[in-house]
Amino acid sequence: MRFQQTGAYAPSAGIPSQRARARTRGRGRLLRDLRERGGRGPRALTFAAGDVVVVSGLPGSGKSTLMKRAADGAGIDSQDARERWEARMPRLLPYALYRPLVRLAHYAGLRRALRSGAGVIVHDCGTQSWVRGWLAREARRRGRALHLLLLDVTPDTARDGQRARGRGVSAYAMARHRRAVTRLVRDAESGRLPHGCASATLLDRDAADALRRIGFREAA
Repeated sequence: MRFQQTGAYAPSAGIPSQRARARTRGRGRLLRDLRERGGRGPRALTFAAGDVVVVSGLPGSGKSTLMKRAADGAGIDSQDARERWEARMPRLLPYALYRPLVRLAHYAGLRRALRSGAGVIVHDCGTQSWVRGWLAREARRRGRALHLLLLDVTPDTARDGQRARGRGVSAYAMARHRRAVTRLVRDAESGRLPHGCASATLLDRDAADALRRIGFREAA
């Protein structure tokens, strides 16, 4: 695996496509660490046409905020599905009662986006490894690659983010998310990317705030 950790970045960073890697297989998979750079990371991350990008991290770490700002219309966020259902439901109805419907709607929309062949940016909580497996299979099926953008923030920062959006998670759920995300970060730092991932990019809050676009090159 190539490990890229440097203090100087171009305004835009491109990630090689799966087909390009097949021609340069000696390079292996790529880990890019953009943490602790004081926001001097790239302003854009660009992937090959048709690739799949997973944005993962703790609840409140800034995944949805990043996607709304930078996904350029290619984002599939479970939070959007939740907000659509909340607008339909009686105000006092607990979310837990219709959570399965929200998840079903989210995954149905994600499936349609994947089947379209277009590049997709997906919100992922990090605890559902089967989701990354599904996305990796879909990317391989169409000869494309899966990439991981991992927001690495402290639990306190994530809780501040939850308070700011007015929606928290239980202590049990937070502990579960924390274990999953800590494992993802630790494995990435050790050079072990999740199965099927062609690259991983580690972001702290400053690096995430610096990003203005996550997009895809036009198909040749």
